[in-house]
Amino acid sequence: MHFADRLLDTITRKGSPVCVGIDPVLEKLPRELQPSTNGSDEVNINEAVAAITSWTRDVLDAVVDHVPVVKFQSACFERYLWHGVEALHRLIHLAHEMGLVVICDAKRGDIGISSSHYAAGNLADSQLQGAGTLKGADALTVNGYMGHDCLQPFIDVAIPQKKGLFSLVRTSNPGGDRIQTLKLADGRQMVDEMATFIAELGEQSVGDCGYSLLGAVVGATKVEDIARMRELMPQQIFLVPGYGAQGGGAEDVKASFKEDGTGAIITASRSVIYAHTRLPDMDWKDAVAQGARELNTEIREILA
Repeated sequence: MHFADRLLDTITRKGSPVCVGIDPVLEKLPRELQPSTNGSDEVNINEAVAAITSWTRDVLDAVVDHVPVVKFQSACFERYLWHGVEALHRLIHLAHEMGLVVICDAKRGDIGISSSHYAAGNLADSQLQGAGTLKGADALTVNGYMGHDCLQPFIDVAIPQKKGLFSLVRTSNPGGDRIQTLKLADGRQMVDEMATFIAELGEQSVGDCGYSLLGAVVGATKVEDIARMRELMPQQIFLVPGYGAQGGGAEDVKASFKEDGTGAIITASRSVIYAHTRLPDMDWKDAVAQGARELNTEIREILA
């Protein structure tokens, strides 16, 4: 099944277009999961990876009944070298087996053969002997600001694998404004040209649902631009970060959706996965589940 069709089908079955970001930061894990430093300034790498692996498994168990999509922040695992990368791939496979749509948030971007290798390593299902039968992520975030020869190799892998991509377009970080809002000679902004480029490139593979396998990252904090991005990219599913802890609210993201309530996935990380910090009287796993339910309720209300 085409990635966009599979994604919308999962959203329909779960009843809410939301995504929980899996961003393990060792120091923020519940105290009982944090490994001992034994008086050292640094933890043992194996103990660190074991802790974030155990935590991630419990987070997946807590959210699987409430959300259709999870997004793994690759950097949080890569910092633990090959130990963390192996854990990431195994956890992506686990989430996939649980019926979740899985996004690998790695923001890869290069050209030619380098992009092809990134796509093979971060998106494709493993074809290597000795690697087992690990499933790759359903979708990968990419940085398409290098242009066509950056994104096309990813698309060439995604189409036969029936995978998806989300390219950075209008990002939620304040520093992005300096580049993305630059005025072009015709009066448009840089981000408008990027949106037009993504819309055109995405026409290569459109599902029965009317959406492309190439989606767009559009930040929840850029309220003034979201509706314009929706007009420029009618066939793109928006991955909308910045909700919750980063300041984006439910009404801010409403314009990400089309009138039929499709076209966007609202993603929250810290407000869900570290909900135990604001719900200290609850078991931390129950707090995560509660955070996921709250996210669901907030987004359902604006689409009602």
